Amino acid sequence: MKRYGRPHIFVTDKLRSYGAALREVGAADRQETGRWLNNRAENSHLPFRRRESAMQRFRRMRSLQMFAAVHASVFNHFNSERSFSSRANFKKNRAAGLAEWRQLGAA
Repeated sequence: MKRYGRPHIFVTDKLRSYGAALREVGAADRQETGRWLNNRAENSHLPFRRRESAMQRFRRMRSLQMFAAVHASVFNHFNSERSFSSRANFKKNRAAGLAEWRQLGAA
């Protein structure tokens, strides 16, 4: 906030608590709500939502911690965006990742 200054508008969904909080700080006139206005903010949360849904399967905290310790590195290892490379490079990288994963699993 120090670098960019005060926001001109606040884009929120239509949750009533946002309006109440903005009224309390005196910025209710700068709130905008709309059907598609909040898409940018919600799409930035998708990786967290995916991880949260995977974590809901666990009943014990210990197994959740073991999963979380490994999840990020394994996900980054295998998740290469298809749209960023050609099909041949994508298949080559995917095969290399799978071979490395099998080698780690055999050890």
